[in-house]
Amino acid sequence: MAKLFLSLALIIAAGPATCQPALIRPAPDGCPHCLFHEGAIIREDTTAPVIFLVFTGGDYNEGGEYIRRVLKEQQAPAHFFFTGDFYRLPANEALIRGLKADGHYLGAHSDKHLLYAPWDNRDSLLVSREQFTADLLANYREMARFGIRKEDAPFFLPPYEWYNATISRWTKELGLQLINFSPGTRSNADYTTPDMGNRYRSSEEIMESILGYERESEHGLNGFILLLHIGTHPGRTDKFYYRLGKLIGELRERGYGFGRIK
Repeated sequence: MAKLFLSLALIIAAGPATCQPALIRPAPDGCPHCLFHEGAIIREDTTAPVIFLVFTGGDYNEGGEYIRRVLKEQQAPAHFFFTGDFYRLPANEALIRGLKADGHYLGAHSDKHLLYAPWDNRDSLLVSREQFTADLLANYREMARFGIRKEDAPFFLPPYEWYNATISRWTKELGLQLINFSPGTRSNADYTTPDMGNRYRSSEEIMESILGYERESEHGLNGFILLLHIGTHPGRTDKFYYRLGKLIGELRERGYGFGRIK
């Protein structure tokens, strides 16, 4: 297991919003094979060949129906974390109800997609506890309109996938558990656009980063939380979600299943 912690610490990220600090701790009580960082689950069970698909949504939704169709064809469950603004937008209502009817997990991603901490000083805060709480509960109020209760959605994925131990503690005090993507691949860089220069990652690069990590890492993608976006800026024409079916098929051929985070 020590080799796993070391390998996960060697992360090459697409930009500040995707960086993870080097120190990754094993889980506290209750999940001996999970990995936690700063109080957030970042990998569920490194002993099981199960992958957890996660999609986040805020400003863009254009991949939603395509992703939903692929997941249905592949019979693969997934997790969708949307901002309150995404939930309240009338244009997203049919998609959200469809995903819920299909049995996927729907959760919170901050009402207004707040930045909790500076990129260059993760241990400090840009929000007060009151601001954090009001924003997150507003997200859950929007979810309640779709019949999603707080107890139905105990996992919360932070905006920008950026947080610290204080945010984890505040989350837990609200009866929720913070989660984040598993580091090691470039999947979360599927939002990047060509004008970002060397931060941009093509769909081919992203696919190879996932499959290459699976080949080379000690535990493969066991228990991996693989994060993608349900939509991206129009400036990105190379949409990675069009490769979702191929990715699921390849990973199944390698012996993986897809599940719901417990």
